[in-house]
Amino acid sequence: MTHVPLHSIQFTVDTGKFTGRSPGDKWIVKNIGSESDANIDWGKVNQPTSPEVFDELYEKAVNYFNTKVSMCCTYLSAYLASSSQYIHLFISLCILFIQDKCYVFDGFCGANPKSQRKIRFVHEQAWQQHFVTNMFIRASHPEDLDDFEPDFTVINACAQVDEDWKKHGLNSEVAVVFNVEKKCAVIFGTWYGGENKKGIFSLMNYWLPMESPPQFPMHCSANVGKDGDSALFFGLSGTGKTTLSADPHRALIGDDEHGWDEDGVFNFEGGCYAKTINLSEKTEPDIYRAIHKDAMLENVALKEEGGELVPDYFDTSKTENGRVSYPIHHIDNYVSAIYLA
Repeated sequence: MTHVPLHSIQFTVDTGKFTGRSPGDKWIVKNIGSESDANIDWGKVNQPTSPEVFDELYEKAVNYFNTKVSMCCTYLSAYLASSSQYIHLFISLCILFIQDKCYVFDGFCGANPKSQRKIRFVHEQAWQQHFVTNMFIRASHPEDLDDFEPDFTVINACAQVDEDWKKHGLNSEVAVVFNVEKKCAVIFGTWYGGENKKGIFSLMNYWLPMESPPQFPMHCSANVGKDGDSALFFGLSGTGKTTLSADPHRALIGDDEHGWDEDGVFNFEGGCYAKTINLSEKTEPDIYRAIHKDAMLENVALKEEGGELVPDYFDTSKTENGRVSYPIHHIDNYVSAIYLA
């Protein structure tokens, strides 16, 4: 995984060998006799694993982050105890201290307060913190996070792998495991940012139909006309939902994940995650212009131009699934309200 700053206002990351999600490595804990056990459609998509496997992986993830925090304290203590003759040690320890930070994001999923969920992410990479900050709904005011109690927590230990995956009955050393009853998930072995986003979407697909009255989660983009007429664009990932919904003559509700309830259509997210292949200002002006400060490019090739590194959206040598995440307010005509369909 590498990251490169661009023009001091953009950022690009390379997520390594995974340039997309790894669906064969996603698992849900089958807690026998639980509500989720009775209501999840178990099979090749919703692969079951045991509570014991989750507990082992959870302990591994927690110990990993605890070790990082402990190392930070050790480095800081050494720094404070040192004298000027150890200036080179100071510098090394400071670098290690920065590298061993971890990041916590508290935010929300779902624009309708009636079904909104509080989500916490724990990351070891600053750029992954950047990604979820772009993609989820941020607190409007600092006091909104007072006494924050998450409905679900994702611990992303992406640099670690499950060496015991065969013993655990998994498909590889990559593990993305959700435990509905324990309100927690762990991620191992993949740097791809989309695992964070789609994992929570899967949970919304479980939670919303269980509401009273039931609500409809949708994998679609949505926009609305001047007369309040909303349009939904359904499709799998990479089929054009973001492009179709970014219409200069209609206001954007969201580009990928929505709910539909008695109040209307609402966005789950606070940002957009657009494909960048062959992106140009002529063909997709709103998305192209949304790529500025706070946007984050993912697996996009770079080229030198005028002494600077700039994105090359036509170079797909890394992947055809190059992406950019950006806050939804980067689109000029967006709406945050709930709209009747």
